[in-house]
Amino acid sequence: MEQLSPWMNEELQAFRDAVRRFVEGEVVPHQDAWRKQQHVDRTLWRKAGEMGLLAADIPEEYGGAGGSFAHMAVVFEELSYGGDTAFGIHVHAIVEHYLLNQGTEEQKRRYLPRLAGGEMIAAIAMSEPGAGSDLKGIRTVARKTADGYRVTGSKTFISNGYLADLVLVVAKTDPAAGAKGVSLMLMETRDNEGFRVGRILDKVGQKGQDTCELFFDEAYVPLENVLGGEEGRGFAQLMTELPYERTILGVCGVAAIERALRLTIEHTRERKAFGQALIEMQNTRFVLAEVKTEATIARVFIDRCIEDMLAGRMDTVQASMAKWWISDLQCKVVDQCVQLFGGYGYMLEYPIAQMYVDARVQRIYGGANEIMKEIIARSL
Repeated sequence: MEQLSPWMNEELQAFRDAVRRFVEGEVVPHQDAWRKQQHVDRTLWRKAGEMGLLAADIPEEYGGAGGSFAHMAVVFEELSYGGDTAFGIHVHAIVEHYLLNQGTEEQKRRYLPRLAGGEMIAAIAMSEPGAGSDLKGIRTVARKTADGYRVTGSKTFISNGYLADLVLVVAKTDPAAGAKGVSLMLMETRDNEGFRVGRILDKVGQKGQDTCELFFDEAYVPLENVLGGEEGRGFAQLMTELPYERTILGVCGVAAIERALRLTIEHTRERKAFGQALIEMQNTRFVLAEVKTEATIARVFIDRCIEDMLAGRMDTVQASMAKWWISDLQCKVVDQCVQLFGGYGYMLEYPIAQMYVDARVQRIYGGANEIMKEIIARSL
């Protein structure tokens, strides 16, 4: 169901073909195994690093492939077309961009090449048991000492938390200063005695993606590992980088919508009821006509968002629109497609059923859709 996107060209199409082969060979066959163990294998990260997929839009001087957001959009689309929700490359890429855009030169050179190659796996720790979309309510504290910071607190719903070697931790360096007392800390997890990974959380969907609780009991962060080298800039850094994350969610959502439509068209052509194929029945045809139209509108919108990202003009409001509207539409479309599958649509051996349980969280993470509407409303 792929449309001809205006940002695509021959070089990107060749890249897409290579990514598709990688997804088909290294990602799709392992989905069931990853769901059972609740995380992907580390070897996948190394292989993706060798392919240049982990940092496709990071400059070569920092170990990246030197491409643009269009290259990462291709990676995200192909993973969605392949039905993957286990490989946490999205969160990894987000942390890379915090480093690229907000980090010091020394921080970039120390971490970006290792992230690009899959030597290190990244996570970002925002949400806490008592603070989700409202980041002002975080309670994790980073206490400054002579040789570094000691971080105390806990985080939850952390994607890549089980495997992460580098965690970008949102913490209060000055609890009395409100939003101006929030900093982002680059915490290495290996041999960090105060750092502990809790259980891998048992989610409704996306079971192959390791999502964990993290605990900090005087966990160590070097003085030079405050992102950007200056305390109190965390909130501004978060607001600056969130559009990248929310545009990614839109890209993945549109690809999932296109995949759901393709799977359902194939099923309704093959499945017969009352002596005719389902697609020959008016209700089926009308539902698919609606979905096709909505998928096309979503594709045109996300293509515009990708072009705006490439031009450097994507803003928080538009990214919020993309995140809430596309994730809402994704859930609606997949639900309609499940209905056309009948009882088979409720069986997890059918990809559409897996898509149904995997889609629901899209409206929650990356900022709940209610928060997206509030951001949009403030711009009116």
